[in-house]
Formats: sequence, structure tokens, C-alpha cells
Amino acid sequence: MGKDNSLSVCIVTYNEEENIRECLESVSWAEEIIVVDSLSNDRTVEICRQYTDRVIQRKWNGYIDQKSFALEHATGEWVLFIDADERLSPGLIKEIKKEISKENNEYDGFYLPRHIYYLGRWINHGEWYPEYRLRLFKRSKGCIGGIEPHDKVELTTQGRMRVKYLREDMRHFTYKTISDQIRTIDKFSSISADEMDKTGKNFHISQLLLHPPARFITGYILRGGFRDGIPGLIIAVTCSFHVFLKYCKLWELKK
Repeated sequence: MGKDNSLSVCIVTYNEEENIRECLESVSWAEEIIVVDSLSNDRTVEICRQYTDRVIQRKWNGYIDQKSFALEHATGEWVLFIDADERLSPGLIKEIKKEISKENNEYDGFYLPRHIYYLGRWINHGEWYPEYRLRLFKRSKGCIGGIEPHDKVELTTQGRMRVKYLREDMRHFTYKTISDQIRTIDKFSSISADEMDKTGKNFHISQLLLHPPARFITGYILRGGFRDGIPGLIIAVTCSFHVFLKYCKLWELKK
């Protein structure tokens, strides 16, 4: 792979000693791996330094700021963002190598389908699959945007965005237990409510009455979440509850 096809992998970490090694193994073929660690107090940094000397520790300043900082330190023509609890499947590695090795590549970015492992099984339907994320892009064409805590890659290309959806999976080993998921929902709903409050979003009771059931119907019925059995039902209910909770917290802030 020539210099113009080089790949920088960016990973943001905090206390990920249980996940990070398998993540790094799946991207160890890349020319550059950049880890931005938020002052972990476990073995995360020690493990990362076995795979790269580009490990930077800095105080946590939010998902968007932390990932923007990582992107600033990337030097490759292409950038791939991956979380510590994610891994590239062998098929996706081959697909990525093939795409970025093309001369005069017409695409500015690639969406990767994320396949989630939850409650002892792979989730194959509903709003969690295929969960496409724009994670691979030309460094000169992208930046980190979104609204906390939901960062996302945004392409800065003028006019029509030239993107492609890849076919092979990026594997995501998400919440270990339902309790783990509930803790994350509590955390993320608080961040979302704070962001809505900061940006002047008003509360209305319709947000509590309409948005959560709409989320449930979309994930469980329209997108076939019921096909994943009890885990599919749990996902639909908890995602709906997440929506309900963030608007409850917005109401609380507006009191």
C-alpha cells in the first residue's frame, strides 16, 4: 500500500483493558494507530503501547472534542475510527484494504455495517442491525461533529457526498449485562438532556407521549426487532426508555 493509501486508525479509550487488545489486533496491519486515552487507571495504556507508540493521555473533554483531538494527530491519507469494544472482521479488513488501495478513489468516505453482540447472541434485526456508521474517510474530507454524547464523522465535501456502503461487518461487543446497559442509558440520557437545555430546546409533554412509543414501534415492528426473540424485545423497550428518560430529564432541568 503506497503512501497515498496509508491508513491512520484512531481509538479513544478509558479503562478498556478487557476490550482493547482484540480491537488493536484487528487493526494492527494499519500504518498508524493513534490512541487518545482519558487517564485510564487500569492496564489500557500499557496494552496499547505494545501496539503503537502514538498513545496520548489527556483529560476527558467530551466525545466530540476527544475524537477531534485524535483526528488532528492522524497523518494518513485515510482515517478509520473504531471503539475499544469493536473489532474489524476478517472480511471487512479485506474489503477496506481493497477500497483504499484503489488509485484515484472516487469515494470520500465509507459506511461500515456494525453487527452487535448482546445478551449471548448476535442481533440480526431491528434498529441495531445493520447499524451503518461512517467510520472510514479521507482525512482531508472529514471532521467530527454531532451532538453530545453522539459524535459522528461528517464529510466536508462541497456538493454531493461521495460515499459507499461496505458489506462486511464491524463487530461490536456491547453491554455485558442489562444492568450495564441501564447504567449507560442513565449516563447518556443526562448528557443529551444537558445538551438540549444548553441549546435552548423546550420541553413539551408530547415528547414523552409520542417519541418513546414511536421508537419502540420502529425498532420492534417496522424493522423486525421481534425476530431476535427476548433480546430483541429488551432492545426495543430499553431504547424507547432511553428516549423517555432524556425528555424526563429535560423537563427536570426546565422546572
